[in-house]
Amino acid sequence: MSKLRVVHYINQFFGGIGGEEMADHKPEVKEEIIGPGLAINAGLKDDGEIVATIICGDSYFGENMDEAKETILEMVKKYEPDLFIAGPAFNAGRYGVACGAITEAVQNELGIPAITAMYEENPGVDMYRKSIYIISTKNSAAGMRDAVKKLVPLALKLAKGEEIGTPNEENYIPKGVRKNYFTDKRGSERAVDMLLKKMKGEAFETEYPMPAFDRVDPMPAIKDMSKATIAIVTSGGTVPKGNPDHVESSSASKFGRYSIEGVDDLTAENSETAHGGYDPVYANEDNDRVIPVDILREMEKEGKIGKLYNYYFSTVGNGTAVANANKFGEEIGKELIENGVDAVILTST
Repeated sequence: MSKLRVVHYINQFFGGIGGEEMADHKPEVKEEIIGPGLAINAGLKDDGEIVATIICGDSYFGENMDEAKETILEMVKKYEPDLFIAGPAFNAGRYGVACGAITEAVQNELGIPAITAMYEENPGVDMYRKSIYIISTKNSAAGMRDAVKKLVPLALKLAKGEEIGTPNEENYIPKGVRKNYFTDKRGSERAVDMLLKKMKGEAFETEYPMPAFDRVDPMPAIKDMSKATIAIVTSGGTVPKGNPDHVESSSASKFGRYSIEGVDDLTAENSETAHGGYDPVYANEDNDRVIPVDILREMEKEGKIGKLYNYYFSTVGNGTAVANANKFGEEIGKELIENGVDAVILTST
């Protein structure tokens, strides 16, 4: 039996082209096994072989989606593959969206089995989970081995036209599809069994998991702004010049706490942005465009607000996991409450 022909899609970073500075890289195809493809190809063993790797910059794909898809589909068709694999994208947002979009296009427009992989909080998941198979990965490339271990078996099943099991069995993110099946216990019995286990504190698994919605009740309006202490918190990445805490440009694991006592203006000499998800030129010229220190100082002097808190808090929202963001919020909120802050201005990018 001949090996399955596989075409692999990756972005400019995993393709070895470059980082954010090369995100505008146009689609190109190489008849080589590159980056993550080495692990994927090894996992395919005698069942398949990567015959071509398509590389495209994340920004180029996102800003020229129709053109990029058309070009990449032509590249894919040339190699007449039995299977198309994109990524893994982990928690890289633009990369995840590109992987989802091209996987869907290859599947729907070319009729070729296609699959991708990314972290469950990647925006590409919500956009494409209902139409394609997306393997669930860890939130960074440190989980590459685990991702490939899950990705390859399901990819081969798709290519061979074999029956696909449940999300738990096959490690893909649920697509929202429910199927009828026959079982030896009717629903009422299964429900009672689960209830008894719950009452005894025993482990059980629901057949219909419900989404968890995080709801925050709004605080009452401030009655007198002229006496209020206002703090600034941002996910826009503003940091002192040199980024002393090394806040990451993507998938941040930390936030910074920085003094603005006596500072009336943010300039190119005293601040910069650590954010890797937008063009930093205008922020680096004047970070008041990200956090309005200058305007708040004016309002403070005019008596429109009582006081600007002496510290601002900054992290990067680009690809940052919700779990980390929740942790940051709890730590920052605790300090603000303890120091009598009345309100927070929360800015993004």
